[in-house]
Amino acid sequence: MKHSAIAAGVILSALGFTGTANAEDDAFITALKSGKPQLNMRLRYEEVDIDGVTDEGQALTLRTRLGYQSGQFHGFDVMGDFEDTRIVGQVDNYAPEQAGYPVIADPEMTELNRAAVRYSGSNALEGLVATYGRQRIIYDNARFIGNVGWRQDEQTFDGTKVDYAIGDVALSGAYLTQVNTILGDSDVNMTNTLLNASWKAAPGGTLTAYAYLLETDTVPGSENDTFGLRYAGAFDLDAVKLLLTLEGAQQEVDAGDTDYYFAELGAQMAGVTVKVAQEVLGSDDGTVAFQTPLATKHAFNGWADQFLGTPAEGLEDTFVTVGGKLAGFKLAAIYHDFQSNEGSTDYGTETNLLIARPIGKNYVVGLKYADYRADDFKTDTSKYWAWAELKF
Repeated sequence: MKHSAIAAGVILSALGFTGTANAEDDAFITALKSGKPQLNMRLRYEEVDIDGVTDEGQALTLRTRLGYQSGQFHGFDVMGDFEDTRIVGQVDNYAPEQAGYPVIADPEMTELNRAAVRYSGSNALEGLVATYGRQRIIYDNARFIGNVGWRQDEQTFDGTKVDYAIGDVALSGAYLTQVNTILGDSDVNMTNTLLNASWKAAPGGTLTAYAYLLETDTVPGSENDTFGLRYAGAFDLDAVKLLLTLEGAQQEVDAGDTDYYFAELGAQMAGVTVKVAQEVLGSDDGTVAFQTPLATKHAFNGWADQFLGTPAEGLEDTFVTVGGKLAGFKLAAIYHDFQSNEGSTDYGTETNLLIARPIGKNYVVGLKYADYRADDFKTDTSKYWAWAELKF
């Protein structure tokens, strides 16, 4: 919270608040009045069934996020929101709320989710945006840096982020001192430097280079440095749009160096998208594997969350995705086959299904299902979700 207090002081100083009326009061009040309140409420039921565990995990929780985004005052604006997750009724048979049940990572909690001041008013450096405080950061597809938006308590970061866009080039850098995790009471003091640069005029799409230099302050030898290159493009071929994504990265830790590869080829036609992909999180002789500690992990390697940490033998995830819209419903089906990168371990397979529908501009309802069938890794696990969300 010390960073939030500093941010509050910077905000007041930036706004020139002195406690007395002056010529700037009108502009200041105008900035406040032109701001927008923000509200997000999500009611969600989650059920987890793990083979070998007698009791199923069940959670019915309501996440309420209430915030405010101000208008600009001399190029500055402020933003912030509080987040509260409550158990509804007595549907709370899950860890960490009750021991002995499967984990559902939505504990009851109330916290300051974001509190930041932003500057974007420089005429000399048009395209420059600087943000200080507690903030949401998502780079690219959130594979390395994300907010874990699926959980009721999202992941945010304390620190400074600077973005600069000029023409087709976008540069971003961040220096972070704390990661506010999805469990609230497990926030981590870190020294993280994030660098991300993209060229949006690459043939057919966007080319991105990145370097993410991570270190946990309280853990000696915890340096984790990742350097990578990503291409995402789309090509129109008459009635078919061809989709192509390629990515490679190298990670350096004290225990060894590992590689990451991703290749995806897809086609979009008549509102239906089909994609075939393979993601490889490499291993160094079966002793250490490629990890993505700040990622939105739920979105990758199956929604059953069996690979939130990469096994020491690494992971090769080959999967097929089919998605589209029908009568206003968003539909998606994904099939994964999981193998080790080192050795010949057959981890298992997983099927993911999704159906969701927006209702007007402010409401969404949905159902989601994950079924992991284990072979030589963990045990059979199925998860089911039903939710309704309000956002404005």
